[in-house]
This record gives sequence, C-alpha cells and structure tokens, in this order.
Amino acid sequence: MIDSYQPTGDQASITATPSSVAVIGASHAAIALADRLRAMGYEGGITLFSDEDRIPYQRPPLSKAWLRGEATGESVLLRDGGYYEDRKIELVTGARVEHLERTADGVRVAFVLPGGRHVREYDRIVLATGASARRLDLPGADHEGVLVLRGLDDARRLAARVASGPTVVIGGGFIGLEVAATARLLGADVTVVEAGAQLLGRAVGATTAETLLKAHRAMATDVVLGAVPTEIIYDHNGIRHVILADGREVPASTVLIGVGAQPRTELAEQLGVECDNGVVVDADCRASDGWTLAIGDCTVQNSQSGTRYRLESVDNATEQAHAAAAAILGEDRPVRQEPWFWSDQGDQKLQIVGLLGGHTSVIVRRDASKPRRQVALYFSGERLIAAECLNAPADFVALRAAMSRGCRLGPAALSDQSVPLKKLLDPVRVGG
Repeated sequence: MIDSYQPTGDQASITATPSSVAVIGASHAAIALADRLRAMGYEGGITLFSDEDRIPYQRPPLSKAWLRGEATGESVLLRDGGYYEDRKIELVTGARVEHLERTADGVRVAFVLPGGRHVREYDRIVLATGASARRLDLPGADHEGVLVLRGLDDARRLAARVASGPTVVIGGGFIGLEVAATARLLGADVTVVEAGAQLLGRAVGATTAETLLKAHRAMATDVVLGAVPTEIIYDHNGIRHVILADGREVPASTVLIGVGAQPRTELAEQLGVECDNGVVVDADCRASDGWTLAIGDCTVQNSQSGTRYRLESVDNATEQAHAAAAAILGEDRPVRQEPWFWSDQGDQKLQIVGLLGGHTSVIVRRDASKPRRQVALYFSGERLIAAECLNAPADFVALRAAMSRGCRLGPAALSDQSVPLKKLLDPVRVGG
C-alpha cells in the first residue's frame, strides 16, 4: 500500500532513543502515539501541545451524537483527566506553538500561553497538527450563521442553531452528509448543495453514491447536484437564503460549509520539510529530512504507484501513531492493515475497507430479502482492493479480515450472490 519512499536527510541522528518527545497536537493521533510509546516501555518525557484549552476529545461524534444531544463534554473525551498524570504525559493546553527550530541536539519549541511566551528544547518532534476546515470566499460567508464543523466549539455553535430554521449544507462529503441526516432527524428543513455530479465524489464509487443519494432524498433532504453557491444573503434578522449559480434561491437560516479540510503544515514548513497538500511522509512517518515525524490528518502518503494521497480517519491516525512510535524507539515498523473508514448518515451505515484508486472492475452485491444492504467490491485485475458496505456490518468484518490476510479472490469467485460473502471468504488465505 505504501512504498519505500526515502527521505533525503541524514538519519544518523535518530538512531539513539530520545530522552524527550514533543508532540504538536493532541487529537487521536497524538494520544495514540503517547499510548504506544508507554506500552512499548518508553520512560522518557512526552509532552503534548494542544491549541485548545480543554482535554483532548473525539471528533467523530460531533456530527452525530453531539448534535442529537446524546453526547456530553465528558463522554467524548479520548481519555479522562487522570490518564495523563498516571502515565506521566505532560499535556499543555491552550498553547499556540508559533515556531520550531532544529538545534544540534534536537528541536526548540516556542509557544504562547495566556501568561506569556515560552521556549523549550526536546530531543524529537512529532507533528500531529491536523487540519482546518476549508472555508469559501463568498459574499455573505462572514455572517455568524455560516459555520464549519471541525472542533467542539464548532459543534456547540451548530447545535445551538440547527433547530432555528432551514439549514443549507454546502458540500456533499462525509461531514456534510452526516450533519444533514442528523439535522433531518431533529426536524430541520435541510438542503445539500454539491458542486459535483455525485455525492462523496472523491471517496466512493458511483453505485454507492447513488444509493446514498436516494436514501437522503427519502429522508426529505433536498439534494442539489452540480450546483455552485455564489452568495449568501442576510439582513438584520439573519441569513435569508443561498444563491446558486443558476439563479436559484435556497432558503436558509444556518449554512454549514462542508467542503473538506486543509492540512496544517505551517510548522512543518518552518522545519523545511517537503509539503504537498500535507506533510509528505514515508511508511515510518518520517518527513523528507529523515528526522521529523508527522502523523494523522496533516500528512500525505506515497502509494506504490507513485501517487500521493491523504487519509483522514481514526484508523489512519492509529496506524501512523504506531509506526511513529516504532521509529522513535528504533523498532521494526508494525505490519499495516488495510485502511478502513466509516460514516453514519441517519439510518445508513457506510463502512469502507481499502482504497478505490486504480480499480478495473466492480461487482455490486445485493440481497432482495434485505433491500437496505449493499456491498460494492472493487478489483484491480484479479485482486480485491476495496469494498464499500452499506448496512452490511457482518460483510464488512469478513472483508476486512480477508483483505488483511491477503485475499486473492477475483471477480469470478465473489460474483455468486446466492452464496453469502462470509462463506466465500472464510477459506481465504494469503496467496501469491
């Protein structure tokens, strides 16, 4: 999946186990790294810098359970407050890291707290800076009712407004569709405006996208494809509507911008490492200088075919954290499993394993007795490379296990829809 991309820097300086590690960022990837280092017996100092003034929390519930009022500040925490003290992990919250500088022995970190500016030195640095929500440069986009959803503060603002009137979601990606489905369950009138010809255009195939489109429309969500917003109109009473390029006026009192995320690479650029829509890393999570490590949503990876891709998922954050921990301690990199993702959109549960790029054929499996269930299988020649499972969790588990074992079944072997997938996949072993 990931090739043996070679950094250009001198790696002699990373052979010794560091006595201190600084992690810039404190979301899932950072916590998973700290977990892994301690689990591997590392006894040195670990410092996590968070620019938020709260204990690190999970982000996936924000577009679903949080909006439904089923989650609290405590329930979304990645770890409780005592975790960090128990494992001797220093968590510095409300810290804006403004400058990184390589030194002869490590790295100098300059950061600002409410009480002033501070400078510390560490042996190793790991960038887990994440990504920020993209915004649109539209007339009217500066109104307080035009929101994004990336963090807990964003979720609180959205939850406070979602029942106030019509909601327009600009962008038919995962976040936008999850919010749209949740808002509909709460009784809001919702319109999704997507510039592309299908929903989730960069993430799923056409068949899965079409099924999800029908599901959202069945929830009474107005989904407009091939539509470009040009202006957001508001007056002293608030937002009135969103104007589309074709002249249509879509009523709105709240607008959510869900058009993807921008990797936060400013600190990586200070260190002079290669960035290309993310910090470019190899399979060990090393940046181009061979010394800096980067993990999570801020990274971009190299595929075996030579293309670069980004993965924004809990699974990728965990896998990269484990790889980075091994690199810090000079251990062998753990075997990486097939990447996987999930998205809950109302009553639709989408689970994906593998990467779609480069597929040559697709088989869509359906069961007349279970019309909500659908599985799309993607092949490169005779090799299964990805699967999209809608409302089919058992099939997802079987496919993920088979692909992790090195599934070599081709389209012919998996096309018989009279035989359950699990039965077809059970005999699979690693092949040549």
